[in-house]
Amino acid sequence: EVQLVESGGGLVQAGGSLTLSCTASGFSFDDYGIGWFREVSGKEREAVSCINFSDGSTWYGNSVKGRFTISTDNTKKMVYLQMNNLKAEDTALYYCAAEDYPRSTCYPDFGSWGQGTRVTVSS
Repeated sequence: EVQLVESGGGLVQAGGSLTLSCTASGFSFDDYGIGWFREVSGKEREAVSCINFSDGSTWYGNSVKGRFTISTDNTKKMVYLQMNNLKAEDTALYYCAAEDYPRSTCYPDFGSWGQGTRVTVSS
């Protein structure tokens, strides 16, 4: 069973930084696609960033380009989302998700999901 557990969320001031972690288990990272998505109550889930382990290709949503960075540690089977210069609009529940094949699109229809970690940016 694929299991994904997010951590690192919390309350930060606008302009601050925060790094989210996703601990994965139950699958091999070799050919997986991993994504970070966020959700605000009543709104559609939004793609933040995705990465494919096979070739290291990445994708970022326009609203986070230049501010967020996705990375992986294959040995630890962890995925990170470094968030810099946080804005109030970044406040959301953040999820990591996995697909058992490389993704050509970063869209919230991945096969496996974590429970989410909440990020609140104060201003």
